[in-house]
Amino acid sequence: MTATAHPNVANSVGLAEFLATAGTLTLAQRKLIVDQALILLEQNYAHLPLKVAMHAVNPVQRLRVLRARLERQTDATAEPEWQFHRELSSTFHSVRDLHTNYLLPAPFAGKIAFLPFQLERCFHDGAEQYLVARTVAGFTELSVGAEVTHWNGTPVARAVALNGAVFAGSNIAANLARGLESLTLRPLVIQLPPDEEWVVVTYRDAEGTSQDLRVSWQVTENLPPMTDVDELSPAAAAQGVDLDSDEKARAKKLLHAPKVVAAEAAGGAVAMSVTDVPTTMPGVFRARPVVTPSGTFGHLRIFTFSVDDPEKFLQEFIRLAALLPQNGLIVDVRDNGGGHIFASEFLLQTMTPRRVEPEPVQFLSTPLNLRICRRHADDPTGQINLGPWFPSLDSSTETGQAFSCAHTITPAEGANSVGQTYHGPVVLVTDARCYSATDIFAAGWADHSLGPILGVDDNTGAGGANVWTHGLLSTLLRIPAPGDTETPYKPLPNKANMRVSIRRTLRVGKLAGTPVEDLGVRPTHRHQLTRADLLEGNVDLLNRAAELLAEQPVRRLGVAVAGTTVSLDTVNLDRVDVYVDGRPATSLDVADGAHTVTLTTSGAEVRVEGFADGRLVAARKVTS
Repeated sequence: MTATAHPNVANSVGLAEFLATAGTLTLAQRKLIVDQALILLEQNYAHLPLKVAMHAVNPVQRLRVLRARLERQTDATAEPEWQFHRELSSTFHSVRDLHTNYLLPAPFAGKIAFLPFQLERCFHDGAEQYLVARTVAGFTELSVGAEVTHWNGTPVARAVALNGAVFAGSNIAANLARGLESLTLRPLVIQLPPDEEWVVVTYRDAEGTSQDLRVSWQVTENLPPMTDVDELSPAAAAQGVDLDSDEKARAKKLLHAPKVVAAEAAGGAVAMSVTDVPTTMPGVFRARPVVTPSGTFGHLRIFTFSVDDPEKFLQEFIRLAALLPQNGLIVDVRDNGGGHIFASEFLLQTMTPRRVEPEPVQFLSTPLNLRICRRHADDPTGQINLGPWFPSLDSSTETGQAFSCAHTITPAEGANSVGQTYHGPVVLVTDARCYSATDIFAAGWADHSLGPILGVDDNTGAGGANVWTHGLLSTLLRIPAPGDTETPYKPLPNKANMRVSIRRTLRVGKLAGTPVEDLGVRPTHRHQLTRADLLEGNVDLLNRAAELLAEQPVRRLGVAVAGTTVSLDTVNLDRVDVYVDGRPATSLDVADGAHTVTLTTSGAEVRVEGFADGRLVAARKVTS
């Protein structure tokens, strides 16, 4: 490794050396872990009925069988610990829900196993190819652009499919995306270590000659997460994140983008390339103008919604979008595994004149979920408020309802606090690695008709839930309450943990009531990644997105307020309506250009709505 590699990468160890430190769980500790898994899946898991029906699985019975088998063992006759981890992980993976996981104990927690390169799939002349897309600094045995044909002697496409079946996603596209990523990168907190200590990669070199290369797995410490999801906080309670993708996103920064890691540590606004707009959140956003045959447009990449402060996230997005071309914006959420649900749903308002309706969520009706909601139906700390869900859960025994009533996690006032700030056309770019809060964002984009969705896969990852950890659930029932002092959640050994989809999300708009889980969001347009996309900065993908933008009208609605005078600057609008503090003030026909409106009264908020052919197409809010 060279000096440019992150110290964690330079100081990595071989897989065999790392595994020599594992294997310390006692039989009693294994029984405790299984007992706690049974509680989460039977009493907390929102998607259990759906998964049993849709995938013909019975994870609860598998846990019961495992628990019975443990009863017949002793510490002397217990199976190797890796077999226990494999069975428990397989049980959780069987539900194909990337929110619901068994998180391995020390020494696996916080570690990643990696090969020093990353593969991506593309298409060339109609044929599928797998190319080396990135390499770790100092690794020179494989070059970016090399085509990998076989993996340990197996054709690479088949190896990806087989691997995807182990780390199953919610649909075929998600399976393949997970299978490809996990060939070279595995967060050990959520995925078992590789069975092999090295892999044999068969690839074509620059001359087209087939070559074999043996590459060893390495293990190192990953970058830490943004949010402590085990302690009670608004951010922890509003998590919608695929931990596998979140861990991998941090690992990719560690392995392939050490400059971003350094920039985040230094703070301040930085630009990662000469064309980028400087941002205070370089690990979250990348903003730049892109020149295409269809024109110059803005490209705003959102790498993650994993932030502690959704308001700060929203304001940085608004600032960056304002510095990009106003005639069209490409919002790119590929590889985004989600994060803070508030952050994802707050963003929608900035690109639509309509009021945003956040997605509602439901608890599974169980006695334990009822206890949790009763305990936090009126939370004086303001950390979490489960009051809206309590009445329906309280009556579910009599009504027989399988789920609680649906209410939003994201506050509606926050989802509409600033209103539309970008008035040009917008297009969303997705892939099968989009998950959780990003699925919610994509669903909201479609449900509110913001613009076209251009997918490089046939679907998003299809993860529709709010996720809580065993640690957070323990915290929620650790707080004393009169007459309810017992808790079923017991401390897990060796930093083991679990996560569960606690509240399922539902669509709004035309698909109101439809779950996001397993269905996801299908794009309105498809683009197969090309060799040029992988090797030349997504050039063909951005050109296709630009074509979609160029097909849409460009509008402008500038608003400035001084006392009772409202100055307007309009393009492609034929009427504006003006409201003062929510009350109608005036309406006038307009053409392209500047206009002045004199109001009879001033107020704290002026909202202007712009119409074209009788349809609301633009809005702007100005507060004093």
